[in-house]
Amino acid sequence: MNMGNEHEGWATGLASASAGSLLSGDCLVEVSPGAAGAGAVLTIESTVLRAYGEQIRAVVLRTLAEAGLADVMVKVRDRGALDFVLEARVKTAAARALSGGGSR
Repeated sequence: MNMGNEHEGWATGLASASAGSLLSGDCLVEVSPGAAGAGAVLTIESTVLRAYGEQIRAVVLRTLAEAGLADVMVKVRDRGALDFVLEARVKTAAARALSGGGSR
């Protein structure tokens, strides 16, 4: 039984957080700590996944890198959000995760 840190092996200093909505033209982004050294693990659900899945992935990964987040799990539920909306949602979820978590 491990009596040490219950999150040992997971990214520290990060809480679970979300930003956005499931309205048309928006997306819901959920960020949570990932395993240390695992990098960003993305799950993307989108109404336009076939056409824009790679673009969504690229925007999320670039925005996470700009925020300095590496070992995170990110779930994106997209309803046709444009790149600037997706970027804003990822930045907001990342900032919330770094400041203690939650959604507002």
